Amino acid sequence: MNNTEAYTAERLTPSVATYCHLRSAAGLSAKTEEAARKGLKGTLFAVQLLFQGEPIGMGRVIGDGGCFYQVVDIAVLPEHQGKGLGKQIMHEIMVYLEAHAPKSAYVSLIADGKARDLYAQFGFAPTAPKSIGMAIKI
Repeated sequence: MNNTEAYTAERLTPSVATYCHLRSAAGLSAKTEEAARKGLKGTLFAVQLLFQGEPIGMGRVIGDGGCFYQVVDIAVLPEHQGKGLGKQIMHEIMVYLEAHAPKSAYVSLIADGKARDLYAQFGFAPTAPKSIGMAIKI
């Protein structure tokens, strides 16, 4: 049995509670329930990984459905990390993007730390110095 056989992928937007839990427990910045409730409505695609029926990982695609797509919320609970599950989440996301994003679409993401190594396996490359990501936290 390989590492990922015990896990199942479900193409479903997480509930607000699951979303908030997975983000904070996986070390991503916490989001309020209000923000999650509003933000999850903008999901174009989502995948959750389940272990024994419980969500232990997720990833989403947001955007306008034509010109721009952003990969967000790639999260795996710490006790399940190091088993290739981030790669499984990204595979599901890439299948969606390849089937739905027009050829001229711009797909972006923000890579924190070593996550850039995962994303590079799927063809993502740094945009600097030609362009840089910018953000404001409200």
